[in-house]
Amino acid sequence: MLLMGLVAGFGMAGPAAAQDLADFDYINLSLRGIGFEAGYLPGYRIHGVRGETRSWGARLDLGYLGPGLRISPSVTYWSSEFETEEVSRLETRLEQLIAREVGDAGTEGGPALDLGTITWTDLVVGVDSHVVWNVPFGWLTFLGLGASVHVLDGQGEAIDDTFIEDLLDTVRPGVNVHLGLEYPLWRWSRLYWHGRYEVTDDLRYFNVRGGLQIMFGGTAPGEMEPR
Repeated sequence: MLLMGLVAGFGMAGPAAAQDLADFDYINLSLRGIGFEAGYLPGYRIHGVRGETRSWGARLDLGYLGPGLRISPSVTYWSSEFETEEVSRLETRLEQLIAREVGDAGTEGGPALDLGTITWTDLVVGVDSHVVWNVPFGWLTFLGLGASVHVLDGQGEAIDDTFIEDLLDTVRPGVNVHLGLEYPLWRWSRLYWHGRYEVTDDLRYFNVRGGLQIMFGGTAPGEMEPR
């Protein structure tokens, strides 16, 4: 459904923007290359997670489904620790909950908790649709949408095998929008950069990535040849 929506949404603009790219259909989909990338996530986009979180990933280039419409599956992984303030807030709420449940008459408060360090990881598996077109000086640029699955995992010595870990361990569907640039170095390789905004039901963050893609079949008709 997402891919059909993308085709419909860009049906008028896509061929014009990518008018130098040859016309393709699904029979031309095949593995053209694989890219390896690294990036970071500004922490303020993820509530409670420390800034400058690193990400690692890979993407596949499956070629063009239609005029200028490229298909690219990808996998990304990031890991970060919760901020101290966020962990302290959670400890306070748990202390209040325990005090309420067991009763604190005659005491000055409930038991003090120390949750220590809590780590949150996200493994993202998705498929992106890129509308690709040529820009001056031998560059390619792309704009697209993607559908993904986020496998989130919370870890910490104090929370392992508890309901807190269960709350952090979830699998969520997501979508993203992204914009990027590519530069062919040689027929067998190209550099690329892209920024993407990932959205799930209650998780939103911006991810900036850059990488090197190894090409198996060279450039497609209409793509800029490396200089």
